[in-house]
Amino acid sequence: MYTLHNLPRALALSLLALPILSSADICSTIQTETNAVEEPLSVAYESEIQDYWSEACSALRPTCIVFPTSAEEVSEIITTLQDTDDLFQIKSGGHMPNNGFSSIQGGLLIATKELNNGVAYDEETQTAKIGPGLTWSETQDGLAGTGRTVVGGRLGGVGVGGYILGCGLSFLSSQYGWAANNVIDFEVVLADGTIAHANNSTNTDLFAALKGGGNNFGIVTQYTLQTHPISDQVWGGVLTFSYDKSPELLQAIRDFTEYYPDDKAAIIPTCEHTALFTEWYVFVFYDGPTPPNGIFNNFTDLGADLDTTQTWDSYYDLLQDNDQYDLRGQRYAIATETTPLPDAAVGLEVMTTLFETFYNTTSEVLLDTGVIGTIAFQPMPRTITSKAIALGGDLLSFPDTTDYIIMELDISHSLASDDDTTEAAIQQLYTALDNHVQKFIAEGVLPDVYRPLFMNDAHGTQDYWGRISTADEARAVREKYDPELFWQKRTSGGFRLG
Repeated sequence: MYTLHNLPRALALSLLALPILSSADICSTIQTETNAVEEPLSVAYESEIQDYWSEACSALRPTCIVFPTSAEEVSEIITTLQDTDDLFQIKSGGHMPNNGFSSIQGGLLIATKELNNGVAYDEETQTAKIGPGLTWSETQDGLAGTGRTVVGGRLGGVGVGGYILGCGLSFLSSQYGWAANNVIDFEVVLADGTIAHANNSTNTDLFAALKGGGNNFGIVTQYTLQTHPISDQVWGGVLTFSYDKSPELLQAIRDFTEYYPDDKAAIIPTCEHTALFTEWYVFVFYDGPTPPNGIFNNFTDLGADLDTTQTWDSYYDLLQDNDQYDLRGQRYAIATETTPLPDAAVGLEVMTTLFETFYNTTSEVLLDTGVIGTIAFQPMPRTITSKAIALGGDLLSFPDTTDYIIMELDISHSLASDDDTTEAAIQQLYTALDNHVQKFIAEGVLPDVYRPLFMNDAHGTQDYWGRISTADEARAVREKYDPELFWQKRTSGGFRLG
């Protein structure tokens, strides 16, 4: 089971030798500065603790939760934390299931829920200011009536904060790149409590590092995002297929990724494997009232068992509907792996090997209570990476010369007693997939190309920084803005840059 590591303790104090405060002390101290502190059994505390995707995160109990309402309050909290040696953590939407990454046992939880002064749309610049406490449904709803949207989550209930800092894959990415590529400005509280801005003209190195850098550089208190035109009506829904259609679906996924038919189109092909059934759910999206003929034919021609596609009155309505597939009340383990897209001659062989690895590995744990194994084959075609590069790039730094597929892997279960089994299975699964991809590369079946990991889907034990080419540049930024390793040592979890 993945557990919180014994992280290094607090920064060395200054020569003033200020007294160290305990977790209870820090809660009391912050309480005197703001009324937005909640302790166990309060309604606000219990509500926030329950608002995680994974029940395993909800089981972790901070000493108290603080709900700052402004960058200035966040700055005060961080300054106060300099006088403690306790761990803390930051929570946005709570969709990251890695224990300790947005949750904490003991210590202080900084919840960004109140950093959400709605959506401030500027018609002149066509930008929107949003806080990390918003969800993507709330963000889209806040833009209603403007004819504009932002590049954001594909499920409405996902939070803004961690999603953007992990880059953020969207239904709109084939038009506009990652969500992070569309940030115009970050308002961020640094390790010393300074409120800074990072953009194309100020703190440009920090601006680059925040696009895929996670929680290594500060607490973002506001994002200014470029908006884009969105059709008054959009088309989308879910096509459901039985397990016996797997070969045809795997071929269709490969072909769609290579011959990406329309930048306004997007898919999330997902297979769910349980002890009772195995089914495919293919999320489809088109930025317009109806897709042109032929866009999704590789899937629709297979004859879906259930087809919920329709024309939606707004993008917001579609995201809200997608939330029904965001199963809560389970304990989740998540991981990812990246493969270059196989060419047509070997496509089915490679895709089948990867799929069967998922199927067989998850089959070994299906007798545990409530286990559900899920794999999503997420296309990462050159049309996305070329947009990302044109918009200034990001830490993932995918090249625009190769098509990829990013696999999201989830194993969920019901009982805490099965945590060890699930954690072992997810690590076995991502390791086996990586081994298969490396073997195909060694045999010349797949091209030998750069294969970064996608932070938003990565397991806590995966080597995110070891797999991206920009780690040294990011580390130099960390040394400049956080030379004392405050975020590295004091937060309870995250993908440590070092």
